[in-house]
Amino acid sequence: MRSLSSLRAALLLTASLLSTACASGGGHVATTPGSPAALRVYHVKSKQFVSFTQFANDIASNDLVFFGENHDDPATHAAEHAVLAALGERRPHVVLSLEMFERDVQPLLDQYLAGTISEANFLAGSRPWDRYNTDYRPMVELARVRGWPVVASNVPRRLASAVGRASLTMLDTLNAGDRRYMAREHSCPKDAYYTKFVAAMGGHGAGGASGSSSMTDRFYEAQCVKDEAMAEALVAAWRAAPSGSIALHVDGAFHSDYGLGTAERARRRAPGVKSVVLTAVPVKDLGKPDVAAHSDKADYLLFTRAPL
Repeated sequence: MRSLSSLRAALLLTASLLSTACASGGGHVATTPGSPAALRVYHVKSKQFVSFTQFANDIASNDLVFFGENHDDPATHAAEHAVLAALGERRPHVVLSLEMFERDVQPLLDQYLAGTISEANFLAGSRPWDRYNTDYRPMVELARVRGWPVVASNVPRRLASAVGRASLTMLDTLNAGDRRYMAREHSCPKDAYYTKFVAAMGGHGAGGASGSSSMTDRFYEAQCVKDEAMAEALVAAWRAAPSGSIALHVDGAFHSDYGLGTAERARRRAPGVKSVVLTAVPVKDLGKPDVAAHSDKADYLLFTRAPL
């Protein structure tokens, strides 16, 4: 098992981020001498930058919080931990849901959180993402200390890959053991989400060259499978949690930007749920973020300083 040094470093990083973020307001950049990260929070509805405290108070009034991340941005991961900690200060119970763990490793995750297996054994069997120690461990450790559940929400990669190869029809061929890791229901319409997915894939969707169109459609179905699984796991965990709980779901931004993907599928499963969408936007110059280019993606834009 690793020493506590890496966790302490992550906690110090988040503390620094919180101090800089809380000091921000209006159009000023949140910075402190030697700060490893900086953050500016923009509220789309009011069309203004807000303090971290105001932002945290607002998002804590929801039931579900979707945080769309940029996987390769260290400041984004610091902001995620800051958001989780802030929610824990404002609500009696928090559920943390992560795209980064797949549903078949939930038993291992539960055992680690309960203290019945070591971290080394947990990581050896749970297929953690690269840079888990720096990017996601701080959130898992905070949840472990606070006694919050952590949801391994994503569909196993091998099953999503199988859909990408053979389409959703392969669901009918799954054995009972594998089928339980997929969502019970799937919806994959060619809607606005599909249009954005096709654009991200290079424009080869329906109506394009037959080979590329078919391939893109299968990849889109694999995307839908992931979104359905994450939404189902998130909503189920939130409903199972004590009354008054709030759930934070962390995923790649494409899964929740524009309120689509996982966010839309979660709302379908929980009509009337109060939810808020956050998206992280790494920029080189925090003094001149391009708000207009991102303002339709989320309720809050979290501008971070991109790595040099």
